Amino acid sequence: MYNITIGAEIKKPPRKIKKTIFRADLVIIVLIIIISLFLVYCLYTSSPWLKSAILFIVMDYYSPKNCQTPRRFFTAIKLVIFLFGIGVVFTAGLLLGRHQGVISVVSTDEGRVINRNAADLSVSDIDFSSFWEVWNFAKENFYQTPVSDQDLFYGSLKGLLASLKDPYSEFFDPEEAKEFNSELFGSFEGIGAELGVKDNQLTIIAPLPDSPAIKHGLLPGDKILAIDSIDASGLSVEGAVMKIRGPSGTSVVLTIGREGVGAPFNLTIPREVIKTNSVKMEIRDDGIAMVSMYIFNEDTNRLFTTAINDILAKGARGIILDLRSNPGGLLEAAINVASAWVGQQTVVIQSTHNNQQPFVGYADARLVDLPTVVLVDGGSASASEIVSGALQDYDLATVVGSQTFGKGSVQDYQELDDGSAIKLTVSEWLTPNGRSINHIGITPDVIIDYTEEDAKAKRDPQMDKAIDLLKSSLMP
Repeated sequence: MYNITIGAEIKKPPRKIKKTIFRADLVIIVLIIIISLFLVYCLYTSSPWLKSAILFIVMDYYSPKNCQTPRRFFTAIKLVIFLFGIGVVFTAGLLLGRHQGVISVVSTDEGRVINRNAADLSVSDIDFSSFWEVWNFAKENFYQTPVSDQDLFYGSLKGLLASLKDPYSEFFDPEEAKEFNSELFGSFEGIGAELGVKDNQLTIIAPLPDSPAIKHGLLPGDKILAIDSIDASGLSVEGAVMKIRGPSGTSVVLTIGREGVGAPFNLTIPREVIKTNSVKMEIRDDGIAMVSMYIFNEDTNRLFTTAINDILAKGARGIILDLRSNPGGLLEAAINVASAWVGQQTVVIQSTHNNQQPFVGYADARLVDLPTVVLVDGGSASASEIVSGALQDYDLATVVGSQTFGKGSVQDYQELDDGSAIKLTVSEWLTPNGRSINHIGITPDVIIDYTEEDAKAKRDPQMDKAIDLLKSSLMP
């Protein structure tokens, strides 16, 4: 790992003349070594002509007349060797300086790169010197100078993670990591929408209920083209989230592309403190329990346990589990919800490049005997897909709606010593039958779309179909 230390920045020769300089310097170094060895040999053999040469070049105090005594002669030799050694050291330092560069005018706050030779390459056909050639060329030739080592360093690490072509793997510099941590472990304010990447485009997975996003017309599947007039095509998911979130009372302008709508349009959405209960339940007069789950978070287990108790206590005859526009959340909450049907069987499988680890349920299957329909759509992602996939694999529910989002990957978050961090996809989720969720999603047993026209007309064909299926299964 490369480290940043505070100090001066290193500047190297331009790439075009680098090889020529290196060859000339190599010749000079070789000549110096040959001459040095020859002089040592001559002194060792007490060559008469070399003695005369030495006596000729030293100061008058060591003239031939005064150097007849051995003591003064060898003192002269020591002086010449000393002066020659200084010359060798000076020349070597000069040549080294030409290779290592000179001090630039970059602010000392920017730091410099050390451990340049720390790379341990396992692939023999990768020449890491190309990295430094690009580095040097950029520093020497970029039209806006000076160029910061720190910016080049962190930028190269961002590019390294971006080369994986995975929208959920990302490098955070120390400032970005600090902000990301505050969102993970603290409160935040925003518009109340989950983002993802679909077809290489930032996409709204789902707006949360009663959020500014849903109140101002944001829909699942909307493409984010720009944020406050800044092109969003090059932004990662976390980069977009950081731009959209902000203090309560301020607003953000999103340029939206929507399927079926001709031209992109702008939505101005105010930021607020987002608070949402993850589970709501009601029992219809016909005995069908309607369980709406909006997100899988810290209160999901408690609220869902309360809902199960009410369902069983009131004698519900069937269940509709509505996971539409549920962007996912905590794995533990997803396993707990699925356990109410699958019990202690496998709920999901975590698959890495060399291993598969099953996660089993840890609660009793209290709802296994109740006919169940699960509603999903393009906003159902991650934990929602884990639950719906498990119930579908065990034939414990009929899945109704449209294709889910396909966010079935697992990210590992690691902080580094300098305050920066890596978020890396390390595995993917498989359903109990081994079906991949990532980039594919869950295909409903009964496919029914919910259109914008349905929303305007206050129709819900997906819910209507779920009710019809349960009623038919409950008929004697």
